[in-house]
Amino acid sequence: MSNEITISLDCMGGDFGPSVVIPAAIRSLKQNPDLRLILVGQLPAMEEILKSSGQGDNPRLLTHHASEVVGSNESPSLALRGKKDSSMRVAINLVKQGQAQACVSAGNTGALMATARFVLKMLPGIDRPAICTVLPNIKGGHTHVLDLGANVDSSAESLLEFALMGSALATAVDNNPNPTIGLLNIGEEEIKGNERVKEAGRLLAKSNLNYIGYVEGDGIYMGDADVVVCDGFIGNVMLKTTEGVAKMISHYMKQEFKRNPLTMLSGLIAMPVLKAFRKRIDPRAYNGASLLGLQGITVKSHGGADIFAFSQAINEAVVEVKTNVPELITRQLEAELAKEQKN
Repeated sequence: MSNEITISLDCMGGDFGPSVVIPAAIRSLKQNPDLRLILVGQLPAMEEILKSSGQGDNPRLLTHHASEVVGSNESPSLALRGKKDSSMRVAINLVKQGQAQACVSAGNTGALMATARFVLKMLPGIDRPAICTVLPNIKGGHTHVLDLGANVDSSAESLLEFALMGSALATAVDNNPNPTIGLLNIGEEEIKGNERVKEAGRLLAKSNLNYIGYVEGDGIYMGDADVVVCDGFIGNVMLKTTEGVAKMISHYMKQEFKRNPLTMLSGLIAMPVLKAFRKRIDPRAYNGASLLGLQGITVKSHGGADIFAFSQAINEAVVEVKTNVPELITRQLEAELAKEQKN
């Protein structure tokens, strides 16, 4: 197939390993006829699931043995130095070697970032990688947010790089030629924020990007900007807080509907609305965070992803391969450097 896309999957990563990754792979193959997947992990575990799924001889579903597994709480440096035959490392190596065009893993985030950075290297002109994902907004679309934890102490210059990468990603996956960029801050006024954020704001204002100014936390969900940029420490706290609030709302709603027969009846009547609401904000539909700034495509799935969620991460990788996100980031950076030289 001339347009064939090959993606390597870390089968042993995440909370459920091959029991989720392989069914998710089968699901994605049905959705993408030009897709081929390489399952990387311990062969006995993978072959057992493939056999029970009736996919043992699927020519679009290949296997590649890796003898080691990176633990969820393992030190990134130890995983990088001590487990060179881990499913994570081998899956990324396949991208480096050109046997795959992207890698997807639900494994240890720190280890994945460290390994991908070591193996694939950074794009020229990019100092630090960033983790980017999308969150739903009330305008019916979604907002790209980065960084979500790759860097816990980002400089103003790094925030500008994040904006360049986020803009390129939004252009690629949303077919948006000029996405708006917002800088996360404690207020929209120019006087708000620390000196690092203010300096980043000045750099963004002078950049070639469609920068609209500061965005407060609620603006992410209001859809105030297509891309919202922040330091990784702040972004990770924001994301985990969002997940916690969503779980709390779900918990309380279930409690209230089960309180007595009348509320249970109300719940049955409201079920179509509740299902529609759940579908619109289902975090599984937004699974798949991009590790931006690398000379290769790597997508991080949530560790607790189910089959549907992991298949969404695979589909995200497919889109990024088709649109060649690393090349778009390079072009965005070149355009910014050209503007700086003119000035």
